[in-house]
Amino acid sequence: MAFAIKAEIGDPRARTFVFAAQKTMYGGKHITEGDVIFIFASENEGGRGLIARGVVTSAEAVARKRGITRQTPRVSVTIKRTRLAKRPLGRRELKPLTDWDDGRPGTELNFKFYRQATNKIVGISDEAAAFLDGFF
Repeated sequence: MAFAIKAEIGDPRARTFVFAAQKTMYGGKHITEGDVIFIFASENEGGRGLIARGVVTSAEAVARKRGITRQTPRVSVTIKRTRLAKRPLGRRELKPLTDWDDGRPGTELNFKFYRQATNKIVGISDEAAAFLDGFF
């Protein structure tokens, strides 16, 4: 399984990205060292969507807080960038893909990232990973 992260990005051309205590959804909590990950600069923080592909060099689950019944699992990750995106892919390009049951990889990404627009790490299908590889 591959993963994708949508987060605030300070330097989109950085060679290494460090993300502390990131929310996970759709299997994102299963991320481990060596996994492929696609990096999206969050439009909520002025980003432009897909910026890079990388490999996870470390992943560590964040302990849950006591006394809170429902908590979204969080993970801290470090990512080594392997490639920069050559074409844009973000909210604007994915927004028209809203037939949640059409099985298209772009629709999967729209659903996982923009239906609930919070920043997060998500697990993505092999088809979505192949689709994203076309942007490099």
